Amino acid sequence: MATWTTVVRRVEEPGALEEALGWLWRSQVVAFPTDTVYGVGANMADSAAVERLFQAKGRPEERGIPLLLADAESIERFCREVPEAAWRLVRRFWPGGLTLVLWRRDIVPERVVAGRPTVAVRLPDHPVPRALARELGGALPATSANRSGAPAPATAEEVLEQLGGRIPLILDGGRCRVEQASTIVDLTQEPPRLLRVGPIPREALEAVLGCRVVG
Repeated sequence: MATWTTVVRRVEEPGALEEALGWLWRSQVVAFPTDTVYGVGANMADSAAVERLFQAKGRPEERGIPLLLADAESIERFCREVPEAAWRLVRRFWPGGLTLVLWRRDIVPERVVAGRPTVAVRLPDHPVPRALARELGGALPATSANRSGAPAPATAEEVLEQLGGRIPLILDGGRCRVEQASTIVDLTQEPPRLLRVGPIPREALEAVLGCRVVG
């Protein structure tokens, strides 16, 4: 893995977003703010970039990478058999801190999802990851910008401490509003299963779905 002199750019600096896209188009990975925690992402269509994403984090091979979407409508491009339950949650909690696990379409490379038939998707409540996803075809494979197993970062400085020298660029958008990784719910089974507790509690999910959420 290459060693970088990691550059930190404020997101409002002229050309900062274009610089990030330039790195992404050149098979590299970059870090950026979201509404929950900082993320690190790659171009899904570039297999070398996806491998670098795993390497930068030290992410275990068997753990897939979620997708950050450009808009809610993109869910049908990357997921199949989207149930009504998913649309209920989308209408209530997107954009925001909820990740949905759904059946994936073949457009999502197997390496991104570690060979699984499902994919985790989220629409972040932040313009930067949505803009990056839009320029990369509607989705950005991204996970929290920390070394695997370490705390998820809420500031660019925390990203630099963990991934400095491992990635070329960090976009600094200040401290994340939520400072907590998203809630994850699996909708490929009945009843739905809560895989990670985050900013959206089980009770809120059950109120929208009208059913029990296990896990």
